[in-house]
Amino acid sequence: MAFHGKAKKTQQEFESPEELYLRGALGRTGEAVPSLWLHQGDVIREYAKEHQSTPDLALELPTGTGKTLPGLLISEWVRRKAEGPVIYATPTKQLAQQVLATAKREGIPAVSLTGRAKDWDVTDESAVESGTAIGIVTYNTVFNSSPKLPEPRLIVFDDAHAGEQFVGNKHGIGISRSDEEESYLAVLEALAPFVPELLKQRLEGEPDPGVHHQVRLILPATNPPALTSLDAALARLPDAHKYELAMIRSGLASCCVYISYSGIQIRPMVPPTFENKVFTRAAQRIYLSATLGTGGELERAFGRRNIVRMPLPTKTPPRSGRRLFVFPDLVSGRDPKGVTRRIVAATNKALVLSQDTVARTESAARELAGENVPIFGRDDLERRGLGVFASSTTGVLGLANRYDGLDLPGDACRVVVLGGSPDAVGLQERFLSERAGATAVIAERIRTRIVQGAGRCTRGPNDYAVVVVLGSDITKYFSRPDNLKSLEPELQAEVAFGWENSSGKLPDEVQENVEVFLEQGATWREGGEPLLAEFREDAEKLPSSSDEALGQAAPLEVEAWELAFSGRWADASGKLQEAAKLLYPEAIRGYRGLLLYISGVWLHLGASGETERARARELVREAGLAADTRGTWLKEMPDLPGSAKSVLNPSDVLAINAIVTRLRGKPRPVKTKLDLGEMQEQLSQEESSPYEQGLTKLGNFLGAEASKPKGQGRCDSAWEWGTSTWLTIEAKSEEHSDGLIPLKDVRQANTQLDQLAADRGMDHPPANSFVILVADRHSVDPQHAPVANPNVYLSSTSIMRSIAADTATAWNDLLTTAVGLTSEAALRKRVEVVLTDNGCLPTQVIDRLTQNRIRPGE
Repeated sequence: MAFHGKAKKTQQEFESPEELYLRGALGRTGEAVPSLWLHQGDVIREYAKEHQSTPDLALELPTGTGKTLPGLLISEWVRRKAEGPVIYATPTKQLAQQVLATAKREGIPAVSLTGRAKDWDVTDESAVESGTAIGIVTYNTVFNSSPKLPEPRLIVFDDAHAGEQFVGNKHGIGISRSDEEESYLAVLEALAPFVPELLKQRLEGEPDPGVHHQVRLILPATNPPALTSLDAALARLPDAHKYELAMIRSGLASCCVYISYSGIQIRPMVPPTFENKVFTRAAQRIYLSATLGTGGELERAFGRRNIVRMPLPTKTPPRSGRRLFVFPDLVSGRDPKGVTRRIVAATNKALVLSQDTVARTESAARELAGENVPIFGRDDLERRGLGVFASSTTGVLGLANRYDGLDLPGDACRVVVLGGSPDAVGLQERFLSERAGATAVIAERIRTRIVQGAGRCTRGPNDYAVVVVLGSDITKYFSRPDNLKSLEPELQAEVAFGWENSSGKLPDEVQENVEVFLEQGATWREGGEPLLAEFREDAEKLPSSSDEALGQAAPLEVEAWELAFSGRWADASGKLQEAAKLLYPEAIRGYRGLLLYISGVWLHLGASGETERARARELVREAGLAADTRGTWLKEMPDLPGSAKSVLNPSDVLAINAIVTRLRGKPRPVKTKLDLGEMQEQLSQEESSPYEQGLTKLGNFLGAEASKPKGQGRCDSAWEWGTSTWLTIEAKSEEHSDGLIPLKDVRQANTQLDQLAADRGMDHPPANSFVILVADRHSVDPQHAPVANPNVYLSSTSIMRSIAADTATAWNDLLTTAVGLTSEAALRKRVEVVLTDNGCLPTQVIDRLTQNRIRPGE
């Protein structure tokens, strides 16, 4: 007989993934985990009971509590039903290899389909398609312009909370100026019709502090010829971008363009995943997430309208180890890097995570490492895997934007350094946070990144690690009570305990605490743990006031962007208007304004008559009212045809009038330029007297009546634009041992506007007035923050210097181009344009100074 073979063996089926595991049906190796944790069994049992057919399902498994094994068991259970291919997706290749190794240990048939499809092993590819093995892939294998995977019965997305970074940003083009200057300039040229000539010149030139902080929004569909030019410019980009362009080209008109000095990003706000057949035709998509959230983060990140959430069955999440938080910026002596270096030296082994560039993150790792301690970076991870660092006796690993997919349990690493707050990964996030006043929309993903980063070295209930929170921005993040209350109670307690044992403590005290913690001996068990338990008793997780509204709006937003990507403008506008109606909390009014503006533009594009065009203009006006003080970006957007001329804010009018009057008075250019230089020099000093003088000069150059009020307890400088808007500014340049602004300063700030009103013979200050505390590397203690009035904000000397630099640029321009203009109208228009282009109108200045309100969100 020429052919030999055997009948196909029928695989035994089980009622649930848990039974599959417990019955010993898997060929588990001696390296497999000894048993399922209780919560893991609860999750997979609930899945089999209630959610086998739920199209989009999110499972909550907090970081360090084991997401991979439940995900693989569900995948294997579904695979054995022979209903179609099963895909398990991870954010990175390195994590895919970790999952593959876990599958092999647990006796689950799996193969890797990462990298280029043409390099896949034919046998492996066939095994996935035939359902004899699970396909382990990266998100990129699923989300690309032409995915080569078979249409699956099930896709499991591990670390789904990172979806925005690996799905949302994937559906777009990102051009870094530092890496691709030629491409950046080519696309900038195509965008010229949307960019004022002065701004374009500054973006093309050397680094300019006046534009470095700005992120501009452009909606290219408003100018069809320019959209055509943009499409042509993108088509000429290097090959590395051609696949990215293919992902969005058919819907380029619906994309947002974000432009800054550092780069350009082109993408829709919600990714058009509905076009991806592998993704949409799967019978089920499961999202394994460290946190489910209620603000619609998963829906927006994956472009799905409704994702059912299956939280942990127990209200108390399983403990994922013990962390000792240290805040070096609060330690006495004001040498945070020195404190961090000492902590790293305790083990000479640390993981440094940052949202900064790869080069700067790895440079920071070198700064923190001791002599002869090896440095590891991204290239080491990609070439040799995480094991090369994990198995090293010593070393510091620096990674940028890698808050997920790193398992360093036990002695592999005991120290994590979180360098800076991961609050702006990509220009879209920066625009939402810094310009649109919509930080609440991305709060969930920021929180998750921080929680994930803090948990990289605590991968089990008995694990322990030191978490060093390094940098003023991330320290300020933890100083906000609303951020702290959004964490799980156990983590809240660890953060509060760390804050208490860092604030004002001597470096030697902090180092002693670290060493005691790392020993995990009786001193820690009998001294540290009981004290930490006291913090745990007071901790309670409280939902954000805006999460419910954001969650309700998310399905409508997803549908709106699908319609817009398909060119159905009027329908898309209607859905976005419905979403905006739900966004009523004060904390998200900036986001509401953004959605109203975009809905107005879309309705204009799809209008069938003057009635709809008039409604589109009305939506743009409503956007300005909704955005309020966070709507300065709207001034940069082109008016819709037929729109009435935008009405300037009264404070802006008063500022323009004051500056026109000064220019009419024939100022002496040389003297004015010397005054501008002196102002900038004074604002670069720490000594209070010259700094206060610089503040007052700056206010006068901004068209305010600026002065240093006389009398005890008065502010350092008061800026008054008539009775429209007032600012009182208090500069805290003095050093505090713990880097915290004391309660007395907060209380003093609360009274300054009322004092100024009394000095002016008024019952109260104008309604639209603000108090600004200017301080570097300072935070407000969380227990004192609620004392602050709602109009008291914390800013920094660097922001004030940036405003001063912009003001000097604006005045140098006006001294050249405005002096001598004979027409009053021409002069006023020139002043308005120059101030606007340099971000120096009062409303723009206030926007820049009021990014960080001290009082927790309502």
